[in-house]
Amino acid sequence: MRFLRQSLIGLVLAALTLGLMAYAAQLVGGAVQERLARESKAPPARERVFAVGVVRAEPGTETPVLEAFGEIDSRRRLELRAAASGRIIELAPGFEDGGAVTAGQVLLRIDPADAQAAFERAEADLLDAEAEVRDAERAVALARDEETAAQDQANLQQRAYERQVDLAQRGVGTAAAVEVAELAAASARQSVLSRRQAVTSAEARIDQSITRLARARIALSEAQRTLDDTTLTAPFDGTLSETDVVAGRLATTNEKLAVLIDPTSLEVAFRVSTAQYARLLDADGALLPASVTATLDVSGVDLRATGVISRASAAAGEQQTGRLVFARLETARGFIPGDFVTVSVQEPPLENVVRLPASAIDANDTVLVLGEDNRLEAIQVRLLRRQGDDILVRSRDLAGRDVVEARSPLLGAGISVRPLRPRAPGEAPPEPEMLELSEERRARLVAFVEGNQRMPAEAKARVLARLSEDRVPAQMVARIESRMGG
Repeated sequence: MRFLRQSLIGLVLAALTLGLMAYAAQLVGGAVQERLARESKAPPARERVFAVGVVRAEPGTETPVLEAFGEIDSRRRLELRAAASGRIIELAPGFEDGGAVTAGQVLLRIDPADAQAAFERAEADLLDAEAEVRDAERAVALARDEETAAQDQANLQQRAYERQVDLAQRGVGTAAAVEVAELAAASARQSVLSRRQAVTSAEARIDQSITRLARARIALSEAQRTLDDTTLTAPFDGTLSETDVVAGRLATTNEKLAVLIDPTSLEVAFRVSTAQYARLLDADGALLPASVTATLDVSGVDLRATGVISRASAAAGEQQTGRLVFARLETARGFIPGDFVTVSVQEPPLENVVRLPASAIDANDTVLVLGEDNRLEAIQVRLLRRQGDDILVRSRDLAGRDVVEARSPLLGAGISVRPLRPRAPGEAPPEPEMLELSEERRARLVAFVEGNQRMPAEAKARVLARLSEDRVPAQMVARIESRMGG
């Protein structure tokens, strides 16, 4: 009986267990069916609005600035070379690298002993040549006097001959006397010819002596130049560089002794691209005398020099591109040849262009502008210049529009934005919009902030303190409610 009773109790318990499990399964299934049958209502979608900075597009006249890098050089640079050989016996006190000299100042002297001896020999030769000229002139005078005397004798002999002929015709003279007179006349004429030849020789001697005198003068002039070449003087005011001589050293002819540089006549040479060079030409293809500013950064202090473009190189240069342009500097205090500077060239002004931040344009040369209801629109523009962090563009549809300052992958045509316009100079920042909250809304905001475990304690205390005030910033309320999802 006991076994039967225990078996019945086990069966009853098993039946109760199965019944409870079936009931539980029925409850869970009903709940699931009710949940599935309930209509799900998604929260209303809210369009995201981006805050963007905008600038007003104001067309006007802009002067583009072309920037390049260049090197300072002097327009007057002269290599000082020895015109004569010899030992250097004297140097100017300022003959050193960086020494300043003035025009006409004696820089160095070479031992003039050999040149002085050659000059004195040339002077002696000149004296000999002058004496020879005087002697030849006296010889010509004597030869002409002798020719005159011989001519007079020939005339007397000719008259004597004619008298003997006349006597012979009258029968008074003899044939022998006539022949003797005729021979004497012929001899006198021969003597005249000899004297004429002597005059000719004397005149030729004069020509030779004059030529010799000219050669002597040329030799003296050369000797004088050689003597003068032993003294080196400065042809203009300047500064010495690359000096490499000392007193007592032997100098050879045409040896480089130093370089004289004029520091007041500086220019800057800079290379630009072919497209940039084309913008510096006028309608006739001539280079414009555009204004140039050269800047040298020296330990944070900028040295500036102004000037104008003077010329361009005739050739591009071996293995070079673009054009090499030279600009004459007017005021270049502190600059020296060899300085590496930044060159800013003012290009011809551009009319009806808009200056915008460089971040406002994309790779397709389009900008975003505000349209109706603060929605963005894309406008095609023509990019004219890049000026550092700015650009110069031109478009007929851009005048007076608000342009987005910085493009972003999240921004595009049709996106709704909240424009942030820059304040005018001297304008005070706008006061934030304030709201008066109802007790129910305030309590809901406070409960959300207190239940936010990710907010730092200091920020939470600061927000709760603002929420306890009578008027609360509307921007803070909107930010909290956006995080609440309602």
